[in-house]
Amino acid sequence: MERSVSTDSLKMPKDNEHTNFNKNGICLTTAYLAPVDYYAAMLKANSVWLEYNDTYVKQTYRNRCQIATANGLMVLSIPIEKSDREKQLTRDVRISAHNLWQLQHWRTIESAYNSSPFFEYYADDLISFYEKKWNFLWDFNFEIQQKILELIDLQINIKFTDKFQKSFEDTITDLRDYFHPKKINRSIDIEPYYQVFDQRFGFQPNISIIDLLFNMGNETLLKIDSFSSIIS
Repeated sequence: MERSVSTDSLKMPKDNEHTNFNKNGICLTTAYLAPVDYYAAMLKANSVWLEYNDTYVKQTYRNRCQIATANGLMVLSIPIEKSDREKQLTRDVRISAHNLWQLQHWRTIESAYNSSPFFEYYADDLISFYEKKWNFLWDFNFEIQQKILELIDLQINIKFTDKFQKSFEDTITDLRDYFHPKKINRSIDIEPYYQVFDQRFGFQPNISIIDLLFNMGNETLLKIDSFSSIIS
């Protein structure tokens, strides 16, 4: 995978502004089954950089995602090993081997989506990620992200940064802190699509990409494109 050097002046979108991603490259952090708007930003960007040298931050999409279940929205969190260091690079964060998180996550995903239109079609492509032992969070995230991109037919040459920089030149939009579970981003409007439990809880916007994939199947990329048209 190609690694490249980041450049050096800042361009950060405000939470309430529509960001013109399609005229820029973007830089993202790693994420576990990231939300729809993360992939919408990828779709509209000219180039995509993945931060390879950032410091790990807790309670972010780096190790968690949100899905719709029969009991409402649920957060799936990958447990990580504690580090003796105060600050640790995300790429060095190890996944804890002292529990059955993979089994628990897959059972939750299966329970939530086994009645969705496309679960059986894609389940075999994803279950292997929950059967293989993974040591590092970054590796797991990247490999399952590559599979998601393949399944939704989004062809992107992702480049890695080779050193951490606080800012980028104006051709790269810094989205490393933009997608966050506690932020409400208004870069795109998520138009409602079919969800298994929408009659019970109403439409749940901008949750994990697998919600869109299992419910919309091969229309996933078309839906993402329609979502991201607001920022084109």
